[in-house]
Amino acid sequence: MNFEPGERIRGILETIEAFVRTELEPLEADFLSRPFTELIPELEGKRDKVRSLRLWAPGHPEELGGMGLSLVDLGLISEAVGRTPLGHYVFGMHAPDAGNVEVLHLHGTAEQKERWLRPLVRGEIRSCFSMSEPDMPGSNPVMLGTTAVRDGDDYVINGRKWYTTAAEGAAFAIVMAVTDPAADPHRRASMILVPTDTSGFEIVRNLPVMGHAGEDYFSHAEIEYADCRVPRANLLGAEGHGFAIAQERLGPGRIHHCMRWLGICRRSLELMCDHALVRTIAPGKKLADKDIVRAWIAESHAEIEAARLLTLQTAWKIDREGWRAARQDISAIKFQVAGTLQRVVDRALQVHGGLGMTDDTLLAFYYREERAARIYDGPDEVHKLSLAKRILRERRGGG
Repeated sequence: MNFEPGERIRGILETIEAFVRTELEPLEADFLSRPFTELIPELEGKRDKVRSLRLWAPGHPEELGGMGLSLVDLGLISEAVGRTPLGHYVFGMHAPDAGNVEVLHLHGTAEQKERWLRPLVRGEIRSCFSMSEPDMPGSNPVMLGTTAVRDGDDYVINGRKWYTTAAEGAAFAIVMAVTDPAADPHRRASMILVPTDTSGFEIVRNLPVMGHAGEDYFSHAEIEYADCRVPRANLLGAEGHGFAIAQERLGPGRIHHCMRWLGICRRSLELMCDHALVRTIAPGKKLADKDIVRAWIAESHAEIEAARLLTLQTAWKIDREGWRAARQDISAIKFQVAGTLQRVVDRALQVHGGLGMTDDTLLAFYYREERAARIYDGPDEVHKLSLAKRILRERRGGG
């Protein structure tokens, strides 16, 4: 098992790392202090530069205009661009579009692909994914209150969703809704494409996340679907297959998340070290001279490297055997990397003291935005219990 990138990927990573340092990191102060919409024209220019470098959409199939990389190579790139909050957006590999591209590519009709998939891959439009609901437990994805009832050639959708990331400015949503309440729990829901200009689709608000509502791509919306009527031709895949498609989407998607989180961890560790080396705490003494700070640096390094190897091993397994064969590994990396992220960012913020609480560094942004890593895509506790059940079942000889 060798995760050393080949010569081509090494060259790509070097180019990306240089681009992130010189083109994107200088924009971070503006990103933290100005409305995101003011930055969009400049970011579109950066996206054009990425396209000119032939580095656009690394994870999407070549026939769609992407780079068609393996999951391991894509993970390494996700780590590299994850150093900055702007990275995935500028390189055309941002969630939720990345997962929606995958779903449309695998399950979309020819008409759906032409109307939504191709412009989505090209970065001409954005999308969102509507699954979580305020009145239902997100830890149990088969419990949904939103319904899609057949009415002639249409579905009529009613319900309320929230934490629909990047809904503001999106051209369409993929909505999880119950189409057959009498079916087996895992066959009740379907995925349906809903253009955001459809009557009955209403963004109620952008949710304030730890006091910051955000806007446009960097936002999480609460959405009301009120008699929202769309053609039945907007169904993605077969009716009742929503849960199965969601699981298929989330497996590889966790590699993207985890490697992005590891990019954040590396950046936070660098910030911690740099500040410790220059911050004077007494005559002739720096923070880096304190044993507790050195211990935090050592622990962070070890935890990052361990989490990274576990994640790359999981990507390697998915590349070779498919996501179903890697279900245990997928659960393990989800809570392991999310926990590592929280600990490393917390230590870095603590070393920065009062400065870390401000938006003069990225740490406060990471702390408020990425704390949710232990909640979304299934709470850590659910993944731990699921993994333990599989391990015990195997130990009992249950396969």
